[in-house]
Amino acid sequence: MASQPLRSKCIPGVGREQSELAICHRDALLKSMGYRDAELEKPFVAVIHGWNEMSPGHCHLKPVAEAIKDGIYEAGGTPFEIVIPGLCGGAGGAGTPVARYFFPYREYTAGMVEIMLQSHYFDGAVMVPTCDYTIPAFAMGVGRVNVPSIFVTGGYMEPGNFRGRPVTMSDTAIGYGQYKAGTMKEADLKELVDSACPTPGACPLMATANTMNTVIETLGMSLPGNTATPAMSSRLLAMGREAGNRVLDLINRNVRPSDIMTQKAFANAIRVVLAVGGSMNAVLHITAMSREVDLDMGLEIWDKMSRETPFICSLMPNHPTLTLKDLERAGGIEAVMKELEPLLSLDVLTVTGRTLRENLKQASVKDRSVIRELKNPYSHEGGIAILRGTLVPEGAVVKQSAVPSEMLRFSGPAKVFDSEEEAISGLMAGQVHQGDVVIVRYEGPKGGPGAREIMMVMHSIVGLGLGKSVALITDSRFSGTNKGLAIGHASPEAMEGGPLAIVRNGDLIEIDIPNRRLDLKLKKEEIESRMKSWRAPRAKATRGVLGLYSQFAESLTYGGGARTHP
Repeated sequence: MASQPLRSKCIPGVGREQSELAICHRDALLKSMGYRDAELEKPFVAVIHGWNEMSPGHCHLKPVAEAIKDGIYEAGGTPFEIVIPGLCGGAGGAGTPVARYFFPYREYTAGMVEIMLQSHYFDGAVMVPTCDYTIPAFAMGVGRVNVPSIFVTGGYMEPGNFRGRPVTMSDTAIGYGQYKAGTMKEADLKELVDSACPTPGACPLMATANTMNTVIETLGMSLPGNTATPAMSSRLLAMGREAGNRVLDLINRNVRPSDIMTQKAFANAIRVVLAVGGSMNAVLHITAMSREVDLDMGLEIWDKMSRETPFICSLMPNHPTLTLKDLERAGGIEAVMKELEPLLSLDVLTVTGRTLRENLKQASVKDRSVIRELKNPYSHEGGIAILRGTLVPEGAVVKQSAVPSEMLRFSGPAKVFDSEEEAISGLMAGQVHQGDVVIVRYEGPKGGPGAREIMMVMHSIVGLGLGKSVALITDSRFSGTNKGLAIGHASPEAMEGGPLAIVRNGDLIEIDIPNRRLDLKLKKEEIESRMKSWRAPRAKATRGVLGLYSQFAESLTYGGGARTHP
């Protein structure tokens, strides 16, 4: 029998003989797993998903990955399934020191995507994430490697039902605050916990997970309708199969993430996030994602676009009852974009092979109680505002769509805590009173380290009945479940000598969201005097993942990523 010719595929960037040698070596190893010559000649497609048994956003993804693989086979490719575990912040210890690992996870996971795609010379990839940090991590990785790629985000969790009203996981934190305040019985809290999360998927409110699902769809990196697809549905499986077909078209046409994730596409994504009152974390993640394709979607762009973009779609946590299920009924993110058409760049390319304009031809708003008209918005500005002032010279971020109208301008004495644990203890001990401005500092990228979400302080303030009378400011982050006047990303962070580090109990803090101001009301001379005498506290971590992250972490103003860019 005549010997088979050497593989016709070549490895870019090396000579012919070196390429042939490497492919012979690789093919021998792949044949040990049962791959045949015909499969080794086809385009190699990575199917990277976040399945694991600790994350409700990812535990259902194995069948989705199988559907994607079927689609790749149908279209003439060879799929290779790779698991990079997805992280669920809520199941992983939200409100505890463990949460400091969540943001570093984004950086390390982006690195793992880069390593897996680069070290195996994949021709393309289908990325299957669901939750807060996994979605931007996967997007950062494919942006960095820039091989033809498509996303299938994992769909939304069905909302829970507690005594006739829809609930989500964030209601359990508020319920605990009510239990501690004596307004909810222990048995009722248990019933609430049992009811909140009935299926796997992304928690069904416009928190960080669904905000980032929205970003991916609006960028054009996933198929239309992906965000508002239930996790436990045949539609998600069909979408996976279609994505497996589509990735081969992207490979054949050499359409890469940098062709889709453009300046105009990111601007579209920001507009939609603002229009749906999305998570403040989107500011960080979009900044980090854009930098991987050599763009800069920083705070100035967010502030400008927020002033121009109306808030037209209010879901939990902004709305008391509407969830992703209602968004699906109203037409999904496609319908939101259809209403926003006059404000969007419509000629951007998407993974469908068509422009956004072509994708939206058949879209329509099916329920005006969910998606309002541009001329009748909830507010004429977007859900996120960027603040600056003597307390935050580099900026801070607030989800103004979640702020009670009477608190848009607020001033009060500072109540200072040097960690989230101190703040929660102080709240439960009754140290915080109506009119206070709670400061939680030394929790930023370097100070935390890891910039964990200070969501439990925020939810506890609401649960204790102080949500309309107490403000919260931190140099760390919040989850997308914001309620009340909660200001994050205060920069520079306290650990780097930002003004937050010199605030003392009783100092007057003035917040003016309409005028985008956040000020420490001290004389300039007093601020300068305190800054001169300030000394950084001892680092909380010097070894392991957290120690390494703290050395390379950038300010939240620049996305909070590792300093991998010049």
